Amino acid sequence: MKTVKPFEITKEQVWLAYQSVKNNKGAGGIDEQTMEEFEGDLKNNLYKIWNRMSSGSYFPRAVKAVSIPKKSGNGERILGIPTITDRIAQTVVKMYLEPILEPVFDKDSYGYRPQKSAHDAIAITRERCWKYDYVVEFDIKGLFDNIDHKLLMKALQKHCKCKWVLLYVERWLKAPMEDRNGNIIAREQGTPQGGVVSPILANLILHYVFDKWIRKKMPNVEFCRYADDGILHCQTQKQAEYVLEAIGKRFEACGLTINREKSGIINCKSHGGKGKYERVSFDFLGYTFRPRRSVNKQGRVRTGFLPAISQVSKQAIVKEIKRWHIQLKNAKTLGELAKEYNAEIRGWYG
Repeated sequence: MKTVKPFEITKEQVWLAYQSVKNNKGAGGIDEQTMEEFEGDLKNNLYKIWNRMSSGSYFPRAVKAVSIPKKSGNGERILGIPTITDRIAQTVVKMYLEPILEPVFDKDSYGYRPQKSAHDAIAITRERCWKYDYVVEFDIKGLFDNIDHKLLMKALQKHCKCKWVLLYVERWLKAPMEDRNGNIIAREQGTPQGGVVSPILANLILHYVFDKWIRKKMPNVEFCRYADDGILHCQTQKQAEYVLEAIGKRFEACGLTINREKSGIINCKSHGGKGKYERVSFDFLGYTFRPRRSVNKQGRVRTGFLPAISQVSKQAIVKEIKRWHIQLKNAKTLGELAKEYNAEIRGWYG
């Protein structure tokens, strides 16, 4: 007699999820199991995942707490690394949710989304800096650690009626964390940064907390958000001040907090002029944006925005220039040097 499972999850879904996890690689969870060890009994391990998920008896293990230094160099970030089994199960859910939630998400949300990238966010930000005099930048303090579970589940239930998806997402949210000393830490909020399903859940909560709220309350304000980093473009100083205060209150009302040290107002057109907001450049997604002032043949002053350039690229350019400078000491003419290096220079500029 064929056993009927309460949840319709196919073995093909589990197989595709396994392939995705394998391609993404990553460290083991609290069980320290590697992908090679998991594949040592692959058929049986995948069957267990399918059987437990489709019968409702799947319960995730605690996530492994791993500290990594922040990109800024100030402090550490705590990642919650699930086991390989849990990563495969989360990928099954992600594969189900993505086609449902992607059409819902805002066009100016760029982080952790298929067919969108940080370069897309950088391009649209540079374009809008030509049109607007003020930029409001913000960074959410500890987004993944402070997401309200009730608000998140309410948002998820609005778009997803699948019982097993809701069941397992709720179990993942409640799964504890184990630190390096083996201590178990209960979690009442947040979703582990390091979990497969966490990015799409973070985008979902911020869609309602920020994206949709901005569209409704401030329809004339353009924005670009990449996960917990965002940029808003304003016409006037007064508008920028209002926007910064308003979004701060909005985040606090939803259990989130703006990092004041990484948030503020930039006057994109001041060119270093004196005033309340003297900052004329800002960093976004590791790239620096700054205005450029030039005079055309008719003597008219024109303002543009330089292409964003990353710190890594800056260092590489300096290294290359130093190498080219050494070449000037040899017998090559300026024309020969130009012919040799102009293409590279244009490439770096682009």
